[in-house]
Amino acid sequence: MKNYRSNRTMTTHPRMGAVTVEMALTVGLAFLFFFAALEFSRVSMIQHTVAHALYEGGRQGIIPGATAQKVRDTASSILATIGLSEATITVTPAAIDNATPEITVRIQLPLDRGLFAPAIFFVGKTFDRSLTMQREGIKI
Repeated sequence: MKNYRSNRTMTTHPRMGAVTVEMALTVGLAFLFFFAALEFSRVSMIQHTVAHALYEGGRQGIIPGATAQKVRDTASSILATIGLSEATITVTPAAIDNATPEITVRIQLPLDRGLFAPAIFFVGKTFDRSLTMQREGIKI
């Protein structure tokens, strides 16, 4: 039995670089979608944390004997749980006494400092939320 050996050499296929080109075109798009999803989920987390900080800060302010500093400290500690330290927390009125009927807590937070990835969609945007609550034990 004769051993037939092919004299053909390996030829290059015309689609040999197609995988490289296809990957170069789709990887950029995949990274864009990944970082966009990361950025939007972080903004959603910031939004919910700001709402929670407003509520908890407001709760500290409506109890008898509350101070505006205690409201700011409570809201700041909640924002710090996810690494947000550059928020501006305003309590109105600045001095809470027994005759104060309601308080308003306002949080302003620049978004581009609180994101994990470089901000693409939220550059220059700011969260500006406020909450007004009636104080406990005050007869109107």
